[in-house]
Amino acid sequence: MLWYRQAPGGAWEERVLGEDLVAPAHATALDIDGDDDLDVVVSVLGNLMPDDGVIGRVVLLENDGDAFKARILLDDVRRVADVQGGDLDGDGDVDLAVAVFGYSHGQILWLENDGSGRFREHELLASAGTIHVPLADYDGDGDLDIAAVVSQNDEEVWGFENLGGGAFEAHRLYYTTNFDIGTAGLAQTDLDGDGDPDLLLPVGDNMEDIYSYPQPYHGCLWLENKGGWKFETKRIATFGGTYAAGAGDLDADGDQDVVLVSMVNEWDRPENASIVWLENDGSEQFRTWQIDESPTHLITVACGDLDADGRADIVAGGCYTLGPLARVGRVTAWMSGSGSKRAEPRD
Repeated sequence: MLWYRQAPGGAWEERVLGEDLVAPAHATALDIDGDDDLDVVVSVLGNLMPDDGVIGRVVLLENDGDAFKARILLDDVRRVADVQGGDLDGDGDVDLAVAVFGYSHGQILWLENDGSGRFREHELLASAGTIHVPLADYDGDGDLDIAAVVSQNDEEVWGFENLGGGAFEAHRLYYTTNFDIGTAGLAQTDLDGDGDPDLLLPVGDNMEDIYSYPQPYHGCLWLENKGGWKFETKRIATFGGTYAAGAGDLDADGDQDVVLVSMVNEWDRPENASIVWLENDGSEQFRTWQIDESPTHLITVACGDLDADGRADIVAGGCYTLGPLARVGRVTAWMSGSGSKRAEPRD
């Protein structure tokens, strides 16, 4: 597990935070022990390739000020793809929502913090292929709920309504009969600026076939929160091999734009985009612009202001398990307004 830290003057330093983590899938920074510094909770797959073994872990890298000390919070599960933290039972400490992807078997769990650094697991759903579990107050009642995307067998999005006291009620928010759609993740943002959390659903995971090609159903869906646990599905982009989505105000006009990256595309065509952004016109209309065609095989993306200029920048990471591998990159940043971001319409 690596930490990229920006030094005075703008240079970036790479530091190892945790070792002996086999195929870490996601890292979440949060103050899990209440000592006013950020710790890191790591989702460990245990194997990048399909595997139904009990090899997953949730690992805490506890910040002691000078170093990060590793401690296992959960290790009796299949491959873990995501962990998010928040006070889920209203007792004032940080609990965890866990996406156990597995392969043929998986789960969605929430881990109850007992206040002494130990966690008790509760199952919310038994289903393989959970990728992300973003937390937010989806129903506006003042507590944290859980959303989850299940990709392996059913291609569904679920919401788990927090009823208080550690109880949750499940709501299916999205499903499709296209089992080849390849749901690839789930990101929470308020895309229409109405004050409630929406969801972005990237679709286009086609890693099962090394000769996969872009499909007309690949791209990004917006699950607009209409209240009462009703979400309206809207397609906002078509983009081959879409594997991740992020949101941020890239053009500094006051609304949320969207960034998409492609994992498996027709990379033998050098003009094919690996990363695009969707310009939000403020009226729920989005125009797709190409940012770059290199590096390829991008698997994750996030937006944030890296240079303190008031505009969101972009960071993406690659994963190289399928060919061709001519244009590779570990971690790449695109700075908004720097001139390095090449915008071309993609209609």
